Amino acid sequence: MSELTPSEIEQIIERAAERGAIKALHSVGLQDNDAAHDVAELRSLLLAWRTVRMSMIKTAANMFTAFLLGALALGAGLKFWKGEGP
Repeated sequence: MSELTPSEIEQIIERAAERGAIKALHSVGLQDNDAAHDVAELRSLLLAWRTVRMSMIKTAANMFTAFLLGALALGAGLKFWKGEGP
């Protein structure tokens, strides 16, 4: 039995890795020529989702702040309207 050279071992590993990558891409439906476009679309969709999520969080925080300030202003206005003063 002959021993393999480091170069031969590297070639074997490279071929196995390439076959494994092709098999993995095929199993998730990314084996065709449109795969790069599909991945770019998915990335764009993910970026849009992240943007919407951050916008929703900011909007919710702004609404909470406005509600809190409105409630404080209403409370102060009612206190002065009843003539209780500071």
